[in-house]
Amino acid sequence: METLFIEARSELDIIPPKKDLARLPEKIALFTTVQHVHRLPGLKQVLEKEGKTVSLLKGTHSKHEGQALGCDLLALKPNKSIEAYLYIGTGEFHPKELLMLEKKPVFVYNPESRRFYQLDPKDMAQIEKRRKGALIKFLSSTNIGVLITTKPGQQNIAAALRLKQKYPEKGFFFLIADTLDFNSLENFPFLECYVNTACPRIGYDEHENIGKPVVNISDI
Repeated sequence: METLFIEARSELDIIPPKKDLARLPEKIALFTTVQHVHRLPGLKQVLEKEGKTVSLLKGTHSKHEGQALGCDLLALKPNKSIEAYLYIGTGEFHPKELLMLEKKPVFVYNPESRRFYQLDPKDMAQIEKRRKGALIKFLSSTNIGVLITTKPGQQNIAAALRLKQKYPEKGFFFLIADTLDFNSLENFPFLECYVNTACPRIGYDEHENIGKPVVNISDI
């Protein structure tokens, strides 16, 4: 069965007020979701007129320059010349992930609420603490569930199978689905923790729904 993806476009103005643009450092990178990506060139021009050096993020699976996809952020190559990031969008899913990965200032402009703000690194401290705890639990566990999705762009079966070679002393149980149902994990009470090979935000955000420590495969 073929799938047809139809991109939707928003007509919202994505250019923050001039006083907010002044808060940005000189060298920044822009990224947004697909509904706003067509307006990024205009924002880039405005920023450059303000004396900024601007680049657009581009991941492996992204179709457009500046388009954010969660799984793509892991594949971004570190760029030491970038001082901060500006995300255009209504949520914090993508900017929080980038903050955790890059450890650089991340600014957010919500074109619906017209709110401009910087993510607080202190808000990430609890997530980082949880991540380290999950890694320790993984290292001390014997029976481990491996979460695998068949969704395009998130499928990572090859990396999941390599876990058996890297940790031959552990027992890995591979749980494969198109859409992961966290409630179904209650059927595997003998599993001590999980390795997530799908969307990296599962490892950061879904620990309460899963009920056991979750470590992203990129961390191990």
